Amino acid sequence: MPRDRLPQLAGQLFLTDTGLETDLIFHHGFDLPCFASFPLLADPAGRATLERYYREHAAVAVEWRTGFIFEAPTWRASRDWGAQLGYAPAALAEVNRDAIAMMIDLRAEVTDAGLPAVVSGCVGPRSDAYQAEGALSAAEAQEFHREQIRTLAAAGADMVTALTIPTVAEAIGIVQAAADVAVPVAMSLTIETDGLLPDGTPLDDAVHKIDGATDAAAAYLVVNCAHPDHLAAALGRPASAEWTDRLRTLRANASRRSHAELDEAPDLDDGNPIELGAQYRHLLATLPALTILGGCCGTDARHLRSIAQACTSLAR
Repeated sequence: MPRDRLPQLAGQLFLTDTGLETDLIFHHGFDLPCFASFPLLADPAGRATLERYYREHAAVAVEWRTGFIFEAPTWRASRDWGAQLGYAPAALAEVNRDAIAMMIDLRAEVTDAGLPAVVSGCVGPRSDAYQAEGALSAAEAQEFHREQIRTLAAAGADMVTALTIPTVAEAIGIVQAAADVAVPVAMSLTIETDGLLPDGTPLDDAVHKIDGATDAAAAYLVVNCAHPDHLAAALGRPASAEWTDRLRTLRANASRRSHAELDEAPDLDDGNPIELGAQYRHLLATLPALTILGGCCGTDARHLRSIAQACTSLAR
């Protein structure tokens, strides 16, 4: 699908899913080595749980008459993470294809209700999402991520979304890899409590650098795995506001904890869904380009329903 035909760029409110991995671990009792959800596709109970998860989230979109983006459970389904989990390249490619096939099947449950729905192949960082040490150069990232992006696009994904990318260089490489494959890409950056990327770059500077290096090839920008308060810290910098026009999606954490605190926490901090919905509503009023809403760590369909309830009337 060409970038200019993505329905979520027309201004209608879209929803997407929430904290898949934390939901699977804390609410359904699954063990996810390497924080990877894709191995569940081969397990009957795991596959059924994944289908219920997406259906539950898509039902919120149908209830509130929004569009929906089906984000495939392929965040960890790249070569290095797959190798750690015992997947040979051919088996990993089949996993990516299977995940997209599931999303395509589920999409009908939204489109049959007369609503737009998009299938996105999800890619994640090559290494730790919260650490900049040992990060890839842009050229290395382009070469590494092209393999998975090509597989996802060939399987029928309308687009790809790169989630929780910690460095500007890796983000640039992913955008360039998607351009190589001629598939639209949404680039998601993660920020710390101070509003900076893990590599120390302010969010506004990161957006300018990524767009400058890629001729603004990304369809749009995303922030994920950060609480709305952390985004507020980034928005409060004395910098030009024009970069916020590129920020179309927010997938926030339920928790105000830092990434280090989340990594070490034995419990799930699921925050307050009603408060989170109100914070999204405030950001929606502040950022006119923000039209795609979902969640990340600690969030689930309860939070998405609260977000929809708070934001759909404002969006209309």
